[in-house]
Amino acid sequence: MVTHSKFPGMSRPVDCSLRLKTFSSRSEYQLVLSAVRKLQDSGFYWGTATGGQANLLLSTQPAGTFLIRDSSDRRHFFTLSVKTESGTKNLRIQCEQCSFFLQTDPRSTQAVPRFDCILKLVQHYMPNSGLDTQSGSGTKRAYFIYSGGEKIPLLLSRPLPSNVSTLQHLCRKTVNGHLEACDKVEQLPAPIRDFLREYDAPV
Repeated sequence: MVTHSKFPGMSRPVDCSLRLKTFSSRSEYQLVLSAVRKLQDSGFYWGTATGGQANLLLSTQPAGTFLIRDSSDRRHFFTLSVKTESGTKNLRIQCEQCSFFLQTDPRSTQAVPRFDCILKLVQHYMPNSGLDTQSGSGTKRAYFIYSGGEKIPLLLSRPLPSNVSTLQHLCRKTVNGHLEACDKVEQLPAPIRDFLREYDAPV
């Protein structure tokens, strides 16, 4: 296990709580570094906000509103805080074997999907994010979390902004949402292609 006291090469500061995390490998370190960069661009990353602060931030929001913040648990990097019909729930985003996935519950029989990017994880649980690729059906598979004896469907509808996004970033997200239907991406000028690849999600 290696503890990195800082992230070299970053143009923006990293929250202190994340600097003190322990990484299992260099590849995991690079994966988290990439996640931090994209989250800082996302507009819904709240850094060192605590669970209590997340609850307060989401208390007046409609169900489905969510944010990403640093985990207060040294064993984890990030937490997904989401407002559900039963109140705010805080779900650890686990990192293992160079992939991100939501914490599992012993009562759940569902396989938890894994992603190489936190933005892809978030997008997966949003409406109209895709089909059930495992069964090949035309319906989105529901995922449930368990809390206080309740089985609660997890659905992310809108992120809670932590800052005002630039017009460039808003345009990039819109373009990303239409890339699957476009076969002319490679015809775009190289600087635009690179800009899109730096943040390759519509969320």
